Amino acid sequence: MMSFNLNEVALLLVVLVIGWLLGLMMSGRGKYRRLWQDEQAVHRSAIKERDARIEASHARIAELERQSAGPIGAGTATAVAGAVHGRDDLSRISGVSQAQELSLNEAGYHRYGQIAALNAEQEATLEARLGLKPGTIAHEDWRKQASELEKGHNRGLFG
Repeated sequence: MMSFNLNEVALLLVVLVIGWLLGLMMSGRGKYRRLWQDEQAVHRSAIKERDARIEASHARIAELERQSAGPIGAGTATAVAGAVHGRDDLSRISGVSQAQELSLNEAGYHRYGQIAALNAEQEATLEARLGLKPGTIAHEDWRKQASELEKGHNRGLFG
């Protein structure tokens, strides 16, 4: 006759409970298996919907590029976004980089008219903010350029 001590009985019960739980989870009728399968189905449908939206976006972009007679060039998106938000493309002023344009926007300058109307004190403040040598704005004649751009003239007039 075989006798078990208390530790062996406890270990045997733990193993039986673990086996029973694993059996429930692995069985086709188990609640957890059904939940896992449902989650997998939801995930697959979400992936399909995402892929369909991405494909539709690519098709719309291709259609817009065909209508505009070519792909969108560098800087075009910035100019369009600026026009939508009531901003001019200040980087069209000779001497203003894209980074400086962002600094100008942060300082509250969004339109050519604002640059054209700068006074000497505002110029000095902007030069300090942009890290330019004193007199740079006057030397590069940003006010005249901004005035001309506001009237609809192209950047080519300024270099």
